[in-house]
Amino acid sequence: MSDRITIVEVGPRDGLQNEPTALPLTTKVALIDRLTEAGLPAIEAGAFVSPKWVPQMADSAAVFAAIDKRPGVRYPMLVPNARGMADAITAGVREVAIFGAASETFSQRNINCSIAESLSRFTEVAAMAAEADVRLRGYISCVLGCPYEGAIDPGKVGWVAGELAALGCREISLGDTIGVGTPGKAATLIRHVAETVPTDRLAAHFHDTYGQALVNLYAAFEEGVRIVDSSIAGLGGCPYAKGASGNVATEDVVYMAQGLGLETGVDMDRLLNATRFVAAAIDRPPVSKAAQALLAKAD
Repeated sequence: MSDRITIVEVGPRDGLQNEPTALPLTTKVALIDRLTEAGLPAIEAGAFVSPKWVPQMADSAAVFAAIDKRPGVRYPMLVPNARGMADAITAGVREVAIFGAASETFSQRNINCSIAESLSRFTEVAAMAAEADVRLRGYISCVLGCPYEGAIDPGKVGWVAGELAALGCREISLGDTIGVGTPGKAATLIRHVAETVPTDRLAAHFHDTYGQALVNLYAAFEEGVRIVDSSIAGLGGCPYAKGASGNVATEDVVYMAQGLGLETGVDMDRLLNATRFVAAAIDRPPVSKAAQALLAKAD
């Protein structure tokens, strides 16, 4: 492989929202600024969601205002509905992400509505985004398996992806929320979805619950996917999926990409600086194997 991949760093949102306590605003800002310094092209900075349900994201507007926003770097924010979209526009956000599911049961448990109802809600969000010239990104959860329904039909994922693309989502992130996927299934899924949405608009969002995230990601690369969601130090999980571990670690993705000759634009030394910082902030070592090895060599 000789190409370039785009890493969407989701640690400051998808990672930190799963921490038992919210980090201070200054810590979140310092983490995002370190990730910017490392050369990440897209950093999910927070979410405009109800603080009642996700207290870890309650200060997202203040975080977005305080971070050092570099030209050419995207700082998407998650929004669940029109109210969240309005808050994002008020805050000056230039990219937002909406999130749905390929599982009816998971959709009900996660956002309290059916898949069809979620898409209807997103219609208003998409219209607001278009009017404000805000870039739109879409997430699909449970693309390779659901904690309630088990296996998911790839055709269903393709249909949801097509609906999100029709709403104007520039990227569609395929989330293996509970990390049950294996390379063959990941490749099959991508081929199905690519019949509706081109691979250059698809992102791989793989969790590492069963240690399959990197090999699934390699399978996605072989199918032509070049956008990857990953999380610094492997932070994350899913509050609605018991036992689901964090996203594939950004350090591991960068290390593998370097070995494959894939450009990332990320400076590993500066990335490890962010790893050290967040590990100290949460008082827990990184789960990333690459980070563990490289930090041990540096000490």
